[in-house]
Amino acid sequence: MRAPIVRRLAEMRALTARWRAAGESIGVVPTMGALHPGHLSLVEAAKAECDRVVVWIFVNPKQFNNAQDLENYPRTEVADAATLAPYAIDAVYAPDLDQVYPEGFATTVSVAGLTDVLCGAHRPGHFDGVATVVSKIFLQTGADRAYFGEKDFQQLQVVRRMARDLDIPIEVVACPTVREDSGLAMSSRNLRLSPEGRQRAARLYPVLRDVAAELAEGNRFPPLAERARARRAEAGFDEVEYFDLRREDGLQALDHPDRPARLFAAAWIEGVRLIDNMAVSAV
Repeated sequence: MRAPIVRRLAEMRALTARWRAAGESIGVVPTMGALHPGHLSLVEAAKAECDRVVVWIFVNPKQFNNAQDLENYPRTEVADAATLAPYAIDAVYAPDLDQVYPEGFATTVSVAGLTDVLCGAHRPGHFDGVATVVSKIFLQTGADRAYFGEKDFQQLQVVRRMARDLDIPIEVVACPTVREDSGLAMSSRNLRLSPEGRQRAARLYPVLRDVAAELAEGNRFPPLAERARARRAEAGFDEVEYFDLRREDGLQALDHPDRPARLFAAAWIEGVRLIDNMAVSAV
C-alpha cells in the first residue's frame, strides 16, 4: 500500500497532531529522493523504533553550490513512491518549494567549526543549506527521531550539533553505510556513473580499508596517505579533493588514531563527486 504524498505543511501538521494525540512516536527519514538500499535501511531502522514513519523527499536548492549539479540531480518521485510501498510507511512528505522557503525567506542556519573542513572547505555554503533545511525538517515534522546514514558523516555531526545548539527535541540516529557488492558506498549520484565509472569508483573502498587496517596496527597517517595517493592515481580518479584522518567528534586532523577517528575521502569520477569514510580503531 502506497503512503499518501503530502505537499503542504498544514496537511503534514494535521497528520502529526493526530498521531501525537494518540500517543504515537514519529520518525523521519530525510532524503532528496532517488532512493536506494541505503535510504531503505534508514526506513527499516525507523520502522523498528517508531510508531509512525515519514520519508521526506525534497531536492534542497540551498545545499548546492553548483547549478549544474542541482540541475543534474536525479528526481524520481514516482519510482520512489513505488519503492517505499512495501515498507508501509505513514507518509511521504514531498513539500512544494514555497512550503520550505516561502516568499521573503531570509534565514540561514550556520554551524561554525565543523563546516570549515572536508566537504565544507570545497563546497562553500553547502552546510549552511543542509543545516537550514534540516532544521525545517525537524520543526515541520515534529519527529522524535531522525535517521541519517554514516556515509555523510560530516553532515551527521553538523546536524547533531545544530539540533543540540537550537534545543530541538529530537534524537539524531546514525545508521551504518550501505555498500554495493563492490564496496562502493551507495549514493543517488551513482546513477550518473557509467558501468566503467562505477568500477573505477569502487577502487576507493579498498584504499580506505587498507589504510584503516595499517593505522590499527600503529602506523602513522602521513606516509600511508602518500602511498594511498599513488593507488588513487592508478585507479583513475579524475580528482581527489581530500583524503584525511580526523577525530570523530570534532573533525580535527590527526596523525594517528589515538582516539575515535575516521578516514574521510572525496573524489571525482566522470564529473560525479563521491564521498566515503571509514571508522578507524583507536590505538
